[in-house]
Amino acid sequence: MIISMKLHATRAEIDEVRRQVEHFGYKVHSIEGEERVVIGVVGVGDVTACFESVEAMPQVENVVRISAPYKFVSREFRKDRTVIRVNGAEIGGAEFAVMAGPCSVESEDQIMRAAEGVARAGAKFLRGGAFKPRTSPYDFQGMEEAGLKLLQKAKKATGLAIVTEIMGDREVELVAQYADIMQVGARNMQNFVLLKALGKCGRPVLLKRGMSSTVKELLMSAEYIVAHGNSEVILCERGIRTFETVTRNTCDIAAIPALQELTHLPIILDPSHATGRRSLVPALSRAGVAIGADGLIVEVHPAPEKAVSDGAQSLDIPQFQQMMQDLQPYIQLWNDSRKKQLTAAAAR
Repeated sequence: MIISMKLHATRAEIDEVRRQVEHFGYKVHSIEGEERVVIGVVGVGDVTACFESVEAMPQVENVVRISAPYKFVSREFRKDRTVIRVNGAEIGGAEFAVMAGPCSVESEDQIMRAAEGVARAGAKFLRGGAFKPRTSPYDFQGMEEAGLKLLQKAKKATGLAIVTEIMGDREVELVAQYADIMQVGARNMQNFVLLKALGKCGRPVLLKRGMSSTVKELLMSAEYIVAHGNSEVILCERGIRTFETVTRNTCDIAAIPALQELTHLPIILDPSHATGRRSLVPALSRAGVAIGADGLIVEVHPAPEKAVSDGAQSLDIPQFQQMMQDLQPYIQLWNDSRKKQLTAAAAR
């Protein structure tokens, strides 16, 4: 359920409501604005008794039951968009976010060239994998902490925020020392032990949709992270597995506006994994901007033909720069549309 406190409720009044909810065995999660506090309630117990008890408290404006199985990430819990601010940039707000870089960190020369190239083109975030989950145990598995240190060096040189993948709960503390955003790959979307640990990591989390996962399952995975204390989650549509073989995956482009109806969390598109073909990445990127995604995460490599992973879907730096130039008219329309949305939300 959602409890809306009355305007300018005091800290003592808010704490009294929290204690009353906890008395019935529920957990609370609050969103505190400048003038009003909203309290989310989750758990198992006598919901009717709790509802009626809290509704009768004088400092409570109203109480509403949440019908969705994902509580904290639902639009019912929060009408306004969640905006995540990282390293001077934002995701989910008035800026279109672009994350770009190689699938894997391979060497200092490679990651520095990639970082400098995507920064010049206008990206604000550098993606790069130091730990790599691979289908074959004999494929390159990543440089691990040495790769994280190279990402940190690239950040110092370019100012780009770092997005890198986390594979297990035991690496959370290590990766959090270097990463600005912790990425959960498609294979780990339902690694619930990892998701719980990321709820306490102190970093925003980029959660990719599993290759065979529904939108509901993606939102339930996000709920794990938020319910364990971390409200800064970014969702990523990266294509799902279907019978089609002409592309690496099938991009569920309709999932983006569908998710925007269901959740307040930011949603970005990964056109590289969705297609698996660099020739298709620019077109799908335009579609992502046009349909209202909050950003893109694109694979870019200074020499894709030499990449140890995902070379076929990686743009080289000139191709990425051209794509970013071609996206500008679309991003301008996106900016105009987002301003209208934010103005309407502020007027509510």
